[in-house]
Amino acid sequence: MTPNAYALIGLMSIVAALIGVLMFAVLRFASAARESRRYLSENRSETAFVTGALHDAVTKLKVQEREMLARAEASERLSEEIVESLTSGLLVAGSDRRVRILNPAGRRMLNLPEGAVGQDYRELLGDAAPLEEAIEECLSTGRAIKRRKLDIGLSEHSPAYLGVSVSPLSTRQGEPHGVICLFTDLTPFIEMEEQLRLKESLAQVGELTAGIAHEFRNGLATIHGYARLVDLKLLPDAFRPHVEGIRQETDALGEVVTNFLNFARPAQVTFSRVDLRAIAERAADEVRNEARSHGGSVTFRGEFPVIDGDDVLLRQAFSNLVRNAVEACVAASVPPQILIDGRVEGGNVRVSVDDNGPGIAAAARERVFTPFFTTKGRGTGLGLALVQKIIVTHNGRIQVGSSPQGGASLQVVLPLPASP
Repeated sequence: MTPNAYALIGLMSIVAALIGVLMFAVLRFASAARESRRYLSENRSETAFVTGALHDAVTKLKVQEREMLARAEASERLSEEIVESLTSGLLVAGSDRRVRILNPAGRRMLNLPEGAVGQDYRELLGDAAPLEEAIEECLSTGRAIKRRKLDIGLSEHSPAYLGVSVSPLSTRQGEPHGVICLFTDLTPFIEMEEQLRLKESLAQVGELTAGIAHEFRNGLATIHGYARLVDLKLLPDAFRPHVEGIRQETDALGEVVTNFLNFARPAQVTFSRVDLRAIAERAADEVRNEARSHGGSVTFRGEFPVIDGDDVLLRQAFSNLVRNAVEACVAASVPPQILIDGRVEGGNVRVSVDDNGPGIAAAARERVFTPFFTTKGRGTGLGLALVQKIIVTHNGRIQVGSSPQGGASLQVVLPLPASP
């Protein structure tokens, strides 16, 4: 073979080797591509799985968050509803003396406006100083106050008694940061206790003195009878005034004893439905002419509902009140202007007998219902005591105040009939 033939064979061998290498490379590349596609396919499945799992977790977290927010809102609403619905007063104050919570019942009891939250309770409770002092005591000492009775006297006509419990407010770590105060209106219970005490006192007075007064009246009747047997015409002129004086004094003492026996003996009460306006009008008619004769008048105003009571005893009580008002004005040379005012307050009716007389001094108001206490020159001191006994027998109460006309105001509070 020629050298050219050998050269061509060598060149072809080299080309064949290069083609073999190239085919091997192509096959390796194709295999690598298949491996890459498979790897990418597998990775995409894992990524999708991870992505889906994360999405589910986020969704669940959002649902849990919404549920937690809903529970928190429901809990907050429940707390607000509990605070708003409490019949007792609730006041929460911080260490800075600022009010954080004051529920509607507390505002009503203390006569406070709705914008009380955020104010300093020392300024807010200025009209209820005993309550402010109790809160300050707990906040300063850190000691709780349990069931303390306070007389805060918010109104002249409606004295308020509160039952108060004050506790320190602390964090979970025990650091104090305020106080919580619960208070309840004890006025009805205190008044009931006062009525029971007064009934017992009146019963004891009646039992101890009725017998003595009865015997005293018998002896007085004997003296009066002998004095009447004396013929004044047969006496010397110098002795006649003495016998007349004996007769006058025995008459006056007999009236005192009779009034006292009426006061001391147990009242026989016959309850029935009675018209309070009719009772007050009949009582006023008894003294209306006397008031007119002195240039005055007796007028009515307001509500006078039907109540359960004894017609005779109630008319006697109101007659005494109206007559006392007229006599007080006449004694002060003032034309009597008597106003009988009726108002329904919750389950009670308040009837006020107001006059324009000199009034009753504050120091004497606690004693005007005491037997034999009187500010009149010739009074027996049993009129208002008898009135109080009648009103207390009817489960009511009577109070003394000042009238808008500047005189006295005697206010009778009686319960309304219970609804069937």
